[in-house]
Amino acid sequence: MKAVPHGPREPERRIPFPTVDEITRHCLDEDEPETVHVEIHLPARPDTDRLRAAFDEAMRRHPRILMRQAPPRWWRSRYEWVLTGEPDRDAVSCPGGTLEEARRRAIVDCPPLDASPPFRAEVVEHEGRWVLMVTINHTALDGPACLRVVATAAELYGGADNSPAPPPVRTPVPDTRPGAGERRPEAPPPVWTRPARVAADTLHPGAPGNGMLIADLPVPARPARTPGEPAPYTVNDQLLVATWLMIARWNRSHEEPRRPVRVTMPVDDRPRTADMPIGNGTRLVEVTFGPEERELHEALTDSGAPDRQAIDRMLRATAARTRALKAIERPQLGFSGDLLTAPVLPVGVRAAGIRALRRAAGPWASSTLLSNIGRVPYPLDFGDAGRAEAVWFSAPAKMPRGLSVTTVSTAGRLQLALRWSHARLDDGAGARLGALFASALAATSYQPDGTDGPDEQNEPNRTTASAEPDGPHEPKGDPA
Repeated sequence: MKAVPHGPREPERRIPFPTVDEITRHCLDEDEPETVHVEIHLPARPDTDRLRAAFDEAMRRHPRILMRQAPPRWWRSRYEWVLTGEPDRDAVSCPGGTLEEARRRAIVDCPPLDASPPFRAEVVEHEGRWVLMVTINHTALDGPACLRVVATAAELYGGADNSPAPPPVRTPVPDTRPGAGERRPEAPPPVWTRPARVAADTLHPGAPGNGMLIADLPVPARPARTPGEPAPYTVNDQLLVATWLMIARWNRSHEEPRRPVRVTMPVDDRPRTADMPIGNGTRLVEVTFGPEERELHEALTDSGAPDRQAIDRMLRATAARTRALKAIERPQLGFSGDLLTAPVLPVGVRAAGIRALRRAAGPWASSTLLSNIGRVPYPLDFGDAGRAEAVWFSAPAKMPRGLSVTTVSTAGRLQLALRWSHARLDDGAGARLGALFASALAATSYQPDGTDGPDEQNEPNRTTASAEPDGPHEPKGDPA
């Protein structure tokens, strides 16, 4: 990208790295770039110059995204972001080439931290349509924050209102136990058993980089909601159960020892309005599956179609567990994350300690990351370039987990991005795992009297993701 000319700058404003940014910065690995990719499909081509101008103005309206890392010094107490006020380089380009090439860049070529802004946006043609491919350095910000900036750019580009839709009203689940109104939700007890890992299936163990599968799936049906009553479970709960089933069935087919599946789930409490805080704003919770996982393992992972009653029991237990997790107030990475980043020792010493701790604690890290963005809250209307027809996100898939599942819904469809570390899976194995997830998700779909219900509601991980159906269900996807 070419440098952007600008006049004299005001004195630098600096802010310390927040906890999430600092720990991510400590654990960077050149073999596994820390990228988030956002892929927005449009019916017509946006004008590159107008789009660049729209993004430049959108970044000025969200100045927290205009930042670069100050030169790091190991003896300082903090890493620091420099707020630049203006971009150091063009964020928007039209590089040509194929969508597959753009996807590959998005997972292997991370925008650097030493120039503002820490993301890039590429316009790419694909089968007569156009794709806006946004690649984010996850050390600096996350996908929902960048999407907020994209929505502002869309409004500036096309002149259409891109205000977010109001969030759905959720009926609270009453707790009728004595004294329930006085009690706060309790965190689940710590789990010291090593969790399951997706069984390795690769021709080149230790290979660098990520692979990715993009798929378009139907949103699984849920039972119709009774007015005034809470839903028995959400699509987010169905995604969690589908993720459990994918890992459990994959591992059983690879003759792995049975271990509990634990899923790390980002929870995002930020508003989607124009004053949404920009940065890494999610907190992480771990979803465990409790006694149902042991009791129902055989019924859900044998070679035939999984037992429908077992799936329903797993869904309802998971819904109760996630409701409790969402209600617990805790720091983004837990109290241990705040403790590890306290500026007591020089940042270089903390970095060495955190990397050593990460290696030692690797065997106890969760089985996978599931990030359900939910419905895209903005129209993403780019005027003469049209409204977004589909949106995909993908999160990094760093070892020791080596697998991430990211979902978002638009126009009544579910966009799935599966990313894996090549140290654990090759691309052929990743495609098979994606097919297994698709069939697992289809098996969670509500089936009253053997027929699918029409409910397509999707609750994201905001104040927060299987099983074979009657026949195989292949995702409409493209390995990248």
